[in-house]
Amino acid sequence: MTTTPLLQVQNLQVEFKTRRGQALVLNGVDFELNAGETLCIVGESGCGKSMTALALLGLIPMPPGRVKEGRILFQGEDLLQAGEDRLRQVRGNRISMIFQEPMTSLNPVFSVGDQIGESLRLHRGLDAKQARERAIDMLSQVGIPAPERRIDEYPHQLSGGMRQRVMIAIALACQPDILIADEPTTALDVTVQAQIFDLLRELQRDKGTAIILITHDMGAVSEMADRVIVMYAGRVIEQGTTAEVIGDPQHPYTQGLIACLPELGSSQHEGRPELVEINGVVPSIWELGRGCAFRERCPQAHARCLEMPPLLAATDRATANASSTPHAAACWLLDEAPVTVEAIAA
Repeated sequence: MTTTPLLQVQNLQVEFKTRRGQALVLNGVDFELNAGETLCIVGESGCGKSMTALALLGLIPMPPGRVKEGRILFQGEDLLQAGEDRLRQVRGNRISMIFQEPMTSLNPVFSVGDQIGESLRLHRGLDAKQARERAIDMLSQVGIPAPERRIDEYPHQLSGGMRQRVMIAIALACQPDILIADEPTTALDVTVQAQIFDLLRELQRDKGTAIILITHDMGAVSEMADRVIVMYAGRVIEQGTTAEVIGDPQHPYTQGLIACLPELGSSQHEGRPELVEINGVVPSIWELGRGCAFRERCPQAHARCLEMPPLLAATDRATANASSTPHAAACWLLDEAPVTVEAIAA
């Protein structure tokens, strides 16, 4: 029996108006998210990961940005067609986000307790006393010591790691259906990172929360993700289960990301191999030109890369039919057995 995904993103295109013209920063992004699932979005800075998350919540600054085309279906409702009042009901309640930079995301003139309690009063109808008790509980859950005292402190009185944990507490307070975590453990040490991942898994297990984890840490991907999408220059260039993408990467860019990690594929008894790096940087939106955006950095680029590749299935047709999102990569190297994802769906 096929179940309808909790979230469906279809052909999402976002552009920004600049002095040089219209810049297309997201180009046809497609993915699905099921209830209780963790989907990781990976890629270097500038690939479109955070912009995708902002688009899901209707937080693209307009102007200069706008959603040019696409649909974002949350339980069948297209959020791109929803008014601002409806989006306020969804944001922080049904869909929450842990933002990447707590210094700019927390309000410096309100205590952390007020900021956690705001969504509880607005979306859950709690009074001030109930919201305070729940906020203390959330601070305790995310590992902040002495939460009864910290709740009355302001962001500038907390360390960077504590501010990040406050952001996580705000996002989790209303027990959302979808949690978007944008580099949620960047400012935290490895012990606290493990605690936060344990907390996210517990929330997922108890409440069935779906998680979109945005990261460049492939170790976090292997630990947390059910499925992975790899983004580059505003496009999805590989997708599949974690085992498929980590264990058998098909796109040269994904292979490069994994090769950068010394832990993967090396024995403790062997000498530590020299780290491999991907040459160059993510190109400017104005330097993409035509064809595959990765071709200038790709060691396997050839003449056909001047043509934009579609997502090509990395599995045979029988295996691909078993999944609504088969393992696929946007690379002409897979064209020896050209089966597009669209052809599989048809």
